[in-house]
Amino acid sequence: MIISRRWATRTCVLVAALTLGLQPVTASAAGNPDEQPTTAPKVELVLDVSGSMRTRDIDGGTRMAAAKQAFNEVLDATPKEVELGIRTLGANYPGENRQVGCKDTAQLYPVGPLDRTEAKTAVATLSPTGWTPIGPALLKAADDLNIDAGADGQRRIVLISDGEDTCQPLDPCEVARDIAAKGINLTIDTLGLVPDAKTRAQLSCIAGATGGTYTSVQHTAELTDRVGQLVDRAADPVVNPVAVEGAGQCADAPEIKPGLYTDREQFGEHRYYRVAVDPGQELRASVSVAADRAVDRDYGVLLRAVTGHGREIVRGSEAGDGRTDVISTGLRYPKPAADTNEDGSPRTETVCLQVSNSYSAPASVKRTPGLPVELTVDVVDAPSAASDVAAFGLGRGWWLLGALVLTGFLAGLLWGWISRWRVAVWRTN
Repeated sequence: MIISRRWATRTCVLVAALTLGLQPVTASAAGNPDEQPTTAPKVELVLDVSGSMRTRDIDGGTRMAAAKQAFNEVLDATPKEVELGIRTLGANYPGENRQVGCKDTAQLYPVGPLDRTEAKTAVATLSPTGWTPIGPALLKAADDLNIDAGADGQRRIVLISDGEDTCQPLDPCEVARDIAAKGINLTIDTLGLVPDAKTRAQLSCIAGATGGTYTSVQHTAELTDRVGQLVDRAADPVVNPVAVEGAGQCADAPEIKPGLYTDREQFGEHRYYRVAVDPGQELRASVSVAADRAVDRDYGVLLRAVTGHGREIVRGSEAGDGRTDVISTGLRYPKPAADTNEDGSPRTETVCLQVSNSYSAPASVKRTPGLPVELTVDVVDAPSAASDVAAFGLGRGWWLLGALVLTGFLAGLLWGWISRWRVAVWRTN
């Protein structure tokens, strides 16, 4: 099974964008308008080498043997533009000291240009040994990818494990959420080797927290194919959301340009962002809020465009009931071309976008970091029927409605005249 929350979020944003008529957001629009990412994509494979990897239940061999075979094939097929590294967890300490076992994570091969022979030789030395410190391994893997350097380019962690973390209370799902809250281009994908229900739940949570995928693996070929797909995906150019921090009021809001943005919003919070709109332009915006943890049944998302004085211009809203990973809504605001200053010059208007949510959760659910938010903004030339949209909210559908009303009126007159004529003819006969 594959679960991808980022895919769900982007899909909802895309659906809203298509509904609103937003133009596709390019990498340059989402980030630097003059430059494409120049940093090579980086991937670190994080492999569980704990004692349970000795289990023989994958195609007649051990889980460790399946992992080694998959790694060798993936290393042969890794794109040359991808910088790849390997980190292990539970590979070195065979004892019972929990404090020592929960620090047992090491970088087997450093992230960088790939020497296939050297990497394969390192993998061949692995033998199932100790504990399963997933949380500490994820923290170290994030450091290996240099997440605090602010560099562009894709960074991906691929975690392969056959069991849940044995080093609580450092919850690996909370570790993943903290990594995601930094607003960096880092995705964690997870693969469970013949997983039980608890392992599936934990690995799914880790992946979902960063917009990654979870895959359950029963055979060596499945493991090889999936790891290869994830490494190849790192080399594909994608749109990277720009991290932005909304403000609690319009006056303090950051000014954003057309693009794709990511933020975090607390339960029941309002956040503001400012967008400049010229006369004759149309502002189109959509927002998605993801529930990356357990939430109460009833919830909603509101996107409002308001003036600097707080007057509402237009709104979009959506509500849900039950379990939904992502909820999205959008709006359109055409600014009349005749809106000018006293001297006749175009009057640029600063529109504040307010993003609000009505999510709530049981007291046992952690509130930090906030819920993931993705905001898409575009400013385009307003359509020719913009005045109709502003006046009636029906766009060109207003003319269709008018035509239908007129047609119905004329049809009624004609039918009435025919009926009277038939009655008159009947009476004369």
